[in-house]
Amino acid sequence: MKVQLIAADVKDIPEIGALAFKIWQNHYPNIIGQAQVDFMLGKLYNENALAAQMQSGQQFYLIRQEDENVGFLAISETKPGNYFLHKFYIETRKHRGGIGTKAFDALLKLIPNAREIKLQVNRQNHKPINFYFKQGFTITEVADFDIGDGFFMNDFIMTWSK
Repeated sequence: MKVQLIAADVKDIPEIGALAFKIWQNHYPNIIGQAQVDFMLGKLYNENALAAQMQSGQQFYLIRQEDENVGFLAISETKPGNYFLHKFYIETRKHRGGIGTKAFDALLKLIPNAREIKLQVNRQNHKPINFYFKQGFTITEVADFDIGDGFFMNDFIMTWSK
């Protein structure tokens, strides 16, 4: 199985938005509820929001298995050797097939200077938490973030260190 990370730019925003909608609708309603899913998709994954994230320094990659885009990720360097993984999503129908591990390995090859990678993950999102543990991440903090309209992100901050 061939998995690649394909650097994305503004021309790929419609594809990223479509993947986000499909992935979030299939995975998150049981975790955070449909109202929060709708709010977060509207706030973070509309074309203007995605373009702004790209302009602010997030590098997006499409995750491609064979000839099909099955997910995406976004990462930025916070200081030399330290990164924040903003997004790492794979279609739920493709979970447990090794795509995530291959995509993470490919990411590490793209950032060989990485000493530390941090991310946030919902505390009730058990499958990804376990995936991150298997990749060498540890929980380093518990945090709640007010994202507006009465919604909160109740997350673990997880850290991978070389």
